Formats: sequence, C-alpha cells, structure tokens
Amino acid sequence: MDNKKQMLRRNKMIATGLMVGAAILFVIARTQKGSGAWEWVAAFAEAAMVGALADWFAVVALFRHPLGIPIPHTAIIKNKKDAIAGNLANFIRDKFLAPETLAGKLKEYDPAERLASYLISGNNADVLARGAVRICSESLDFMDDDRVQRLLQAALSNRIENFDLASSAAVLIDTLRNNNRHQVVLDDVMARCAAWLSSPEAQAKLAVAIDNLVKKEYPLLSQFIPNRDQFSKGAGEKIVNRINEFVQDVSADPAHKFRQTFDITVTDFVVRLKSDQVLRTQIETVKLEAVHNTFLSDYVKNLANDLKVWLCNDLERPDSKIHGKIAEAITGFGSTLAKNRELKDSLNEHLETLVIRYGDTMRTAVAKHISETVQQWETDEYVNEIELSIGSDLQFIRMNGTLVGGLIGLLLHAIALLL
Repeated sequence: MDNKKQMLRRNKMIATGLMVGAAILFVIARTQKGSGAWEWVAAFAEAAMVGALADWFAVVALFRHPLGIPIPHTAIIKNKKDAIAGNLANFIRDKFLAPETLAGKLKEYDPAERLASYLISGNNADVLARGAVRICSESLDFMDDDRVQRLLQAALSNRIENFDLASSAAVLIDTLRNNNRHQVVLDDVMARCAAWLSSPEAQAKLAVAIDNLVKKEYPLLSQFIPNRDQFSKGAGEKIVNRINEFVQDVSADPAHKFRQTFDITVTDFVVRLKSDQVLRTQIETVKLEAVHNTFLSDYVKNLANDLKVWLCNDLERPDSKIHGKIAEAITGFGSTLAKNRELKDSLNEHLETLVIRYGDTMRTAVAKHISETVQQWETDEYVNEIELSIGSDLQFIRMNGTLVGGLIGLLLHAIALLL
C-alpha cells in the first residue's frame, strides 16, 4: 500500500512538472515575440500545455471534481459507484462464472487425474491424514463441552420420542415381504437353529434338560430308568433329528403349511402394527421407557466416553492407528483412481454435472456478493482504493499527453508554414 502511494505521488509530480514546464516554456517563448526558433518553441509549448491540461482534466474527472467545481460528468467513479459495482459483478458472472465456461475449464483441467497424482505423490496422503486426525481431535474437544452434550442429548431424545417405531417396523417388515424375502429369512433362521441344535454343546444342554424334566415330572419312573444319562442323550438326539427333518421338509417345500402359517402371522402382525392401537401403545411405552431409563442412559454415556478416551489417546500417539488407516485409505483411493480410467471419467463427469447444475446459483450468489460488498464501501475509501490501483498508470496519460501534444503542435506549425 505504501509503495502504491509513493509511486502515485511520484508520477503525479512528474506529470504536473511537465505541465508546469510547458506553461513556463510557453511564457518564455511568447516574451521573445515568437520569432525564429522561438516560434517553434512556442508552438510546441502551447500544444503541450493544452494537451497536459486536457489530460489532467480527464484523469481528475474520473475520481473527483476538478478544482472542486461540480462540473457535469465528472467524479465519475464516485457518482457511479453502484452502477460500477453492478456492472463489475455482472461481468464476472457472465464472463468468468458461466456454467459452460466453468465446464470447459474443468475438462481441460482433468481434476480426477490431478487428484490421483496428488494423492499418490510424496507424503500428501500422510498430510491429508494428519489434517483429518486434527479435525477429529478438535471435534472430540468440541463434543466434550457440557452445553453441546446437553443439546445433543435433548435433540436425540426428541427425535426418538417423535419416532413412530411401530409404523417404521411395519414398513420394514412389509418391505421384507416383497418377493417373499421374509421366507428367505425364515429359512436362514431355521437353518441356524438346526445347526446349533446339532452341536455337541447344544445336545449336552438338551440332555441335561431332559434328565431334569424326567426327575421333576416323573420322579418314580426316573428311578427305574437304567443308564439315565445315556437315555437323556439318546432322547436329545432323536429330538434334534426330528427338528432337522422338519427343517428339511419346510426348506424343500415352498408351499409347506408352516410357511403359509408364517406368512399369515407376519401379515397379521404388520396389520396390527399399523392399526392395533393397544399394540402400538405398548411399543411406544417400551420405547419411552428405554429412552428415559437412567441405567441405560448412563451405560450409553459411559460407552461413548470410553470410546472418546480411546480415540483421544490413539490420535495423540505418533503411531496412531486411526491416522495410519486414514493415510492407507487415501493412498489406496489415489492408486485405484490413477489406474482406473473409467473411475476418472465418472468422477470428471459428476463434477461437470455439479458445475452445470449449481453453476447458475453459485455465480448469481458471487455476483450479488461482489455488488453488495462494493456498494457498502465508503465512497471516499472506494475512490482512493481504485486510484491507488490505476491512478499511477493514468499519470502516464498526462505525461504522454504533454509530450504528444507538443509534437502535434510542431507538426501543425510546420503545416501552417507550408500552406
């Protein structure tokens, strides 16, 4: 800023000095009666002085009234501030930020290729990972604020309280029923149950349960059963075999009666979730009890605190696992992007689509911001800023006007002599 002021002041002094010099030279030439060589000097000085005065008026008129006299069409920049702001904003909007222009530049730039090169070059992935780690660390500190925690808890509780669990469950189950996908779930559940029952651990528990049942329900009979452990084990195996046979029958028969019963049960349950007010009230009550359960809330809070402590400790370590994983993921993405032309084309096309889709909104907002910012400037400050930016170069117009005017004066004098 100081350099601009010094340069402007220096160029003004030079231009003004040339103008004053031309005036002095003109006076001297006239005192010599304009004879001989002084006739040429007078012609040069007169035209130079006129040119200097005209250009001085033109340059000064851009920024302020010459000599403070409110001559029409002077102080142009000062009086046309709003119009200049609007025209500047529209020029940038239409010439620089047009969606077609941005899309064309985007194609030339090939952002996907440049992104891939950046991610796999040097330690850029590590730098980005450190930035992500820093953001995570600062976010955890922000979340540690009691005010933030109270706000989040209140917002979460409010969202859960207003969440229609019964209707959502009905929609979810109804979605599962499309294309009989609930039957696939049934097959999976039965297969898992059969597999668990076939395990030695499950059969041992089943044998113990049978033995306890016989002792409890038939105590007298249990005294006459020889090798009761073997009997319980065999009975358990027969039960498991019967269950497995039933599972196989259901799996092999799409129209099995059990499937039909299951389908009817699911359908009825969906209808009840949507329309049975008693069931809906019961689900809502359970949900609210869970939300306001102090023990559950404390458990979740402690779990979140433990997770936060672990994250903080890990992020502070030089060999942070999170940092390593993030850097590894960034490098992996960069390598994949560098090798996959289709992925690059897809990324570039999506970016181009975003530019075209949101280009008008963005450029209108930018133009509005420029216009409003310029209009809000203090007028004198605005004029001074522009004068500092271009005023120094405008002084060369005055200098050139003085010299070129003088040369034209000589030319005109020569023509006059010839005529």
